[in-house]
Amino acid sequence: MKFISPKIDYAFKKIFGSNQSQQILISFLNAIIYDGKEIIKSLTINNPYNPGKVESLKDTYLDIRATLSDNSIVIIEMQVSQMQAFDKRVDYNLCKTYANQLEKGELYFLLNPVIAVTITDFKMFDELPEVVNRFVFKEERENVAYIGENLKLIFVELPKFQKKLEELESLIDKWIFFLKETASLDIIPEPLGEVPEIERALNIANQANFSREELEEFDRRAMMLQDERGKINYAKEEGRAEGRTEGINIGELKIVMSLINQRFGEVDQDISDRLSNLKSENLESLVKALFDFNSLADLLSWLDNL
Repeated sequence: MKFISPKIDYAFKKIFGSNQSQQILISFLNAIIYDGKEIIKSLTINNPYNPGKVESLKDTYLDIRATLSDNSIVIIEMQVSQMQAFDKRVDYNLCKTYANQLEKGELYFLLNPVIAVTITDFKMFDELPEVVNRFVFKEERENVAYIGENLKLIFVELPKFQKKLEELESLIDKWIFFLKETASLDIIPEPLGEVPEIERALNIANQANFSREELEEFDRRAMMLQDERGKINYAKEEGRAEGRTEGINIGELKIVMSLINQRFGEVDQDISDRLSNLKSENLESLVKALFDFNSLADLLSWLDNL
């Protein structure tokens, strides 16, 4: 057996956000949010994954949204690469989801809690040793939780998880191992197969269950991301070889401008000037972030947050 990595965005969406994924998502969220306690009994997946709608890289940036039986809303996102102002994006998505529950003039008591679950393939909180960290509003001095706990942020940092297959004990261990190591498996190992929902998730991740179109899109996504990073590295090396620091920036800038023009058309002079003034490390971050932009407004927001 050969498995698709759940770290790839639309593979993650298919495993956890398809019509057949309710029980998988319930088990996963009970592990991540409630330490394996069976608190969530049922949920509804909003806008389930539909492979027929995945037509371009822009469309493969997909989070998963579900409404729990108590009407709480959960948004789940997998983020593989670090990007500029990523923490602000997480905050924005949480607050936007909370606020968008109400139409103009509706009463505040209609608002339901929102939980944002963010899985990262990089470390965000070096000072915290735990793989899973949960944040809510608290009073700074007395550490008393704010009334209601209507907004919650949960982060799963995969690089912090170091357990081997034979060391897995809890449900949360097994789900995190699934996220991190599925692509390296060639069978369904017994410790994971003991959890019916994880076994079902592995069967969905089996490449044999992906259509040719899905596998091609998967490969295209991985190759394009790798190619763009390679172009940036090439521009740097070319600039160094010629002994010209400006060669690095010019090469990077051309690549970035080409990508932006392909996505959104020609940009005005003001945006071009702002991009020309970016430092090399900012241009690198922009290439990674660009695949998550849905419009020119997202690019402007990214520039404003620098």
